This record gives sequence, C-alpha cells and structure tokens, in this order.
Amino acid sequence: MRFRSLIVAFLSLCLGMLALFPNGSALAVDKSQLTYDEIVGTGLANSCPEVSSFTRGTIAVEPNTTYLVDDLCLEPQQFFVKEEPKNKRQEAEFVEGKLLTRYTTSLEQIRGSISVDQDGVLTFKERDGIDFQPITVLLPGGEEVPHFFTIKSFTGKTEPGFTSINSSTDFVGTYKVPSYRGAGFLDPKARGLYTGYDNAVALPANADTFERTNVKKTPIGKGNLSLQVTKVDSETGEIGGIFEAIQPSDTDLGAKKPVDVKIRGVFYARVDGQA
Repeated sequence: MRFRSLIVAFLSLCLGMLALFPNGSALAVDKSQLTYDEIVGTGLANSCPEVSSFTRGTIAVEPNTTYLVDDLCLEPQQFFVKEEPKNKRQEAEFVEGKLLTRYTTSLEQIRGSISVDQDGVLTFKERDGIDFQPITVLLPGGEEVPHFFTIKSFTGKTEPGFTSINSSTDFVGTYKVPSYRGAGFLDPKARGLYTGYDNAVALPANADTFERTNVKKTPIGKGNLSLQVTKVDSETGEIGGIFEAIQPSDTDLGAKKPVDVKIRGVFYARVDGQA
C-alpha cells in the first residue's frame, strides 16, 4: 500500500513522456505546440522540424528565377575526426567521436536563396541566420577536438537539367570556416592577436623559438557541404533531408595544425516562393 503513490507518480511520468515523444523520438515533436516550460531542459530546442514522411511531392522551378529560402535548420547527429594512422603504410581514417557540447549544436533560422539558370542548375546561397556553433568532440583516446561548425557563405550547386526541387536534388559546394577563437582572445600565458604579451619567455631573444605559439593568427578555413533532399512537401514548400560536411578543426590561433572533422545529420528548410 505504501508504494501505491510511488507507482502512480511513475506511471504519470511515463505517460507524460509518451505525450512529448509519441514516436519515441524528440524529432517527432512539433515545438510550435509546446510552451517554453515544456521545452526548457529537454533538448527539444536543438531539434530541427521534420517534413512528413508521407509526402513525396516536388516544387516546380522556372529558369532565370530566384526563390527565397527560410528557416533552414541543420541538426548534427554524428561527428568524425580524421586521425593519422600509427603505421605509415595505412591511410588516415575518420574516427567517430562523442559529442561534449550537448544541446547547442544545431544551426537554425538561416535564410538564403535558390536561383535557377537556363541549363537547369540550381544554386543555393546562404545569407544569414544562426549559422555557427562552437562544438567539442571527444575521441576514443581521450583527445578533445574543438571546431566551429558553420555554413557561412555556403554556395551549393546541383547537376544541370532540374525543372523542380525533388528527392533527387543535391546541393554540393563550399563555405567559410572562421577561426574558433576571436582576435581578442588571450591564451593562458596572456598572448593574443592584438592585445596581451608578444611572447611568454624569460628572454625576449628566445621568442623566435616559440614563434608558432607566440604569433597568433585567425585563419579562415574552407568546408565542403552536401545537402541531399529526400523529402518534399509541395503544398507547404517544405524540404528536408540529410547533410554531410567536412571542415577543419580549431588551430588554437595558429599554434597547431587543424584536422578534418566530418559532420553528418539532418536538415529542414522552407521555400517561400520567388524573390
């Protein structure tokens, strides 16, 4: 009898979770139908909307026309880091890592445009939005790899011959990857790009020995991204699918060599009509 109240509370909790996750996944939840209190602390804010799996339509496009894209959202689900092999005869391979950043990894509210040329080549251009997130990945050996996940200034093109956006549309292109640290950041020895100490050695004459760590840099890297459309809702203009991006990791303001990070996940966007 004394456990009856505990059992009732446990069953109520289970039913509440089923109401939030009817298909066993946070991705199935419509966040627009939930209040702030129902979302906070659950991780739902990091999930992108989904296009219904029952829709297999197309969005017709016309040559020499530009279409607006709103609410582009990219939700990373897997992270891989390229590791150099211990044996020189082997090739470098991507090793899957564990995400440490948790609920702040998705890019969202991104705007852009899709233009169509005379040959039926679709060109997607990213304009602005919440298009960057600092993320850290933990490798099996214990190494932590920070990187600046972004799609800034992404320009992706399709193959020629498209008259519509459909489940065969793939946007492939490059984007800019800003420095993980800003120019005003100071390292543990108070060295920075435009502020702080020039070097951190007792004898300034020996500073050249540590030039790589003393001279700070904020290089702009380049990433490669593929947006593969798998779902299209012709009535609402929604599209969704999967993406894969490969970009450099953090360089610690030029102190170390970057490594390639591969990010896989799902994306969502809405085509709002002609510009």
